[in-house]
Amino acid sequence: MLEKIKETVEFLKSKGIKDPDAGIILGTGLGGLTTKIENRIEIDYSAIPNFPLSTVEGHAGKLIYGDLGNRKIVALKGRFHYYEGYGTEQISLPVRVLKYLGIRGLFLSNAAGGVNPDFQIGDIMIISDHINLLPNPLIGKNDDRIGPRFPDMGKAYDKTLIDKAKIIAEKNGIKVQKGVYLSTTGPTFETPAEYKYFRIIGADSVGMSTTPEVILARHMGLPCFAVSIITDLGVEGKIEYTTHELVQREAEKAEARMTVIMTELINSF
Repeated sequence: MLEKIKETVEFLKSKGIKDPDAGIILGTGLGGLTTKIENRIEIDYSAIPNFPLSTVEGHAGKLIYGDLGNRKIVALKGRFHYYEGYGTEQISLPVRVLKYLGIRGLFLSNAAGGVNPDFQIGDIMIISDHINLLPNPLIGKNDDRIGPRFPDMGKAYDKTLIDKAKIIAEKNGIKVQKGVYLSTTGPTFETPAEYKYFRIIGADSVGMSTTPEVILARHMGLPCFAVSIITDLGVEGKIEYTTHELVQREAEKAEARMTVIMTELINSF
């Protein structure tokens, strides 16, 4: 794995991608933040050695490097999911590459269903913790050069970044929620009984991504900050027919508010 990581990193450095401050992974319908990146270099995933391809509508499949305010960032516009058929090594590599390019923190977004009855469609939820029901990406032989065999996940999401984000949101008049994100394999949306179960076990939102990336980042000692855009509701009495297109549309509506928070937070990082 480390050899593949280094090969990919050397390729990206040869294209001018050097010394980024932060990495960003953007979820369904949330790629518009990348329009704020200046002096940009764009590379299709298909051109990057060892990179998997994003196959989901709403995930553009581009790595974008440049200036976001006063910070150098690398953004993954489109992520990789277990439901696409990718295994642990393919899911792991992009996050590992961001670390070995030199990022000091990982920032993530996703579109999610809300199971907290106090949530509304369009809410931005700052993730304070997670419940991972996906295969753990660290299963298999551990490479001690990358991280420890048994990483602690007691502080999966950085409290300092969470507190800063809440201040930024308040200053800009942006309503935010805070809660626990639960990940499943997908690709099916949840049944009413599943939504109810997820709420009972402590979830506020549910999606099909993010937790493997956070586990990988924490394995390497990277602080993480993540948000869910609530695009549909899994609350009894409020559950409606859901499609991927509807999820994309609701995510896009909330994207501008999320971009304000992410941009100011990364620039204070």
